[in-house]
Amino acid sequence: MKKIAYFLFTIFSITAYSQQVLPENERARIVDEILADRFNNLLPGLMDESDIDLWVVISREYNEDPVLRTMLPATWLNARRRTILLFYRDKTKNNIEKLAVARYNVGENIVSAWDKEKEPDQWKRLMQLISERNPSKIGLNFSKDHNIADGLDKTDYDAFMDNLPKAYHKKVVSAEQLAVRWIETRTEREMVIYNQLVDITHDIIAEAFSEKVITPGVTTTTEVEWWMRQKVTDMGLETWFHPTVDVQRTSEELVDHLYSFSGRPDDMVIRPGDLLHCDFGITYLRLNTDCQELAYVLKPEEKKAPKFLVDGLMAGNKVQDFLTTNMVKGRTGNEILAKALQDAKAEGLRPAIYTHPLGLYGHSAGTTIGMWDAQGGVMKDDGENYPLNPNTVYAIELNTTITIPEWKRDIRIMLEEAGFYGENGFRYVNGRQTELLLIPRVKSHQGN
Repeated sequence: MKKIAYFLFTIFSITAYSQQVLPENERARIVDEILADRFNNLLPGLMDESDIDLWVVISREYNEDPVLRTMLPATWLNARRRTILLFYRDKTKNNIEKLAVARYNVGENIVSAWDKEKEPDQWKRLMQLISERNPSKIGLNFSKDHNIADGLDKTDYDAFMDNLPKAYHKKVVSAEQLAVRWIETRTEREMVIYNQLVDITHDIIAEAFSEKVITPGVTTTTEVEWWMRQKVTDMGLETWFHPTVDVQRTSEELVDHLYSFSGRPDDMVIRPGDLLHCDFGITYLRLNTDCQELAYVLKPEEKKAPKFLVDGLMAGNKVQDFLTTNMVKGRTGNEILAKALQDAKAEGLRPAIYTHPLGLYGHSAGTTIGMWDAQGGVMKDDGENYPLNPNTVYAIELNTTITIPEWKRDIRIMLEEAGFYGENGFRYVNGRQTELLLIPRVKSHQGN
C-alpha cells in the first residue's frame, strides 16, 4: 500500500511540474529560434564592439570549443568531424555572413561553404573564404585570462597558421573579448525563459525541504541530495553539478568553506532544530541555474524558526544588498568586491562574497566578483580586469558569519540566487529567499 501511495504521489508531482517543462521537440524549436536571434541581432553588435570583422571557430568531434558548443543547433549534440565556423561582419553593408567550412549546413543558421568535390582540402577552402573577404582582423579563440575563450586546440591552431597566407598573420588576434561577450550576454527572450527556469529551481528546493521528502530523525542529507537528482531526471531536465545538502546545529563547530564542497559527512540524519542548507542548479533550454537556500527543522510545538536564525537570514540579505548596489556598469569584479565588502563590514557584518557569471554555463564567462578563497580579489587569469556589462546574469553567491549565543557558536548564512544586471540596474531573476523554509510546513488550523 505504501508503494502504491508513493507511486501515485510521484506521478502527481511530476505532472504538476510538467506543465512548465516543454517536450524535446518544442525545446529544440525554441533553442534554434534563440540561436537565430543571437546570430542575426546580437552577434553583429558584439563583433563591432570587439573590433573583429572575421571570427573563426574551429572544433573537432568530441573535443568541442566551449563557444562552438553554444552555437550548434538543437539536433547537433556534438561537432562533426572537423567543424569550422566563419562569421564575417561587413559594416558597410550592415550584414553578417554565417558560413561553415563543413560538408553540411550547421542547422538552419549557418550555411555550408565547402564542396569537397571542388576543393578536397578543408583548410584550403577556409583560406579561400578568408582571402575573398580580406578582413582587417581575424579572431581566434585563444586566451590566457578566460578559460571559456581558450577553446582552440594547438593542433588546429598550428594547422590554421600553417595554411594562412603570410600576409594575414599579423591580422590574427585573440577573440577573447568577443567570445566572452557572446557567452555572457543574454537576449530579451532568454531572460523571459530564465525566469521560468529559476522558478522551477525554487520549486524543487521547496519540495525537497519539506515534509514530503524529509522525515526528521529518519531522512539523511544524502537521501535528500539524491531525491533532488532523481526529481530533475524525472522531469526530463538535467543538473550541471551534483546537489549538496548540509547541516548546522548546536553541537557542531564552524568549519571552513571546503566543508560545503568536499568535507561534509555523508548520510547525516536530519534532526529537529537543524538549519539546513542546499546548493542546487539545473539546466534547461541551454541555460543554467545555481541556487542556495536555507530551511529550519521545527522542534515539537514550534510554529516558527528561532529569532536568531530569522535575523541571520536578514543579515545575509543585507550582504546581498551591499553587493548588488555596487554592481555598476564598467566596474571590474575586484572593484565591486572591495566596495561591497567594505560597506558590509562598516555595518558590523562578517561577509564573504564569491559571485560568478551564470548562463550558458554554470560557472560561466564574464565578471568574477571574488572567490571563496580570494576575498582580496581574483588574479589576472581569472579575469581581474574584466568590467561589468549590461544584459548579463550572475549567481549572487555569498555568506555572512553570525554568532549565536544560544548555540554558543558561529554559523554561516550561505545564500545564492540568480540575478540580472541590465541597462536599468540589477534585479533578481525570480526573487530571492527572505524567509526560512520550515520543515514541516506549519498547519495553522492546529495547536495545543
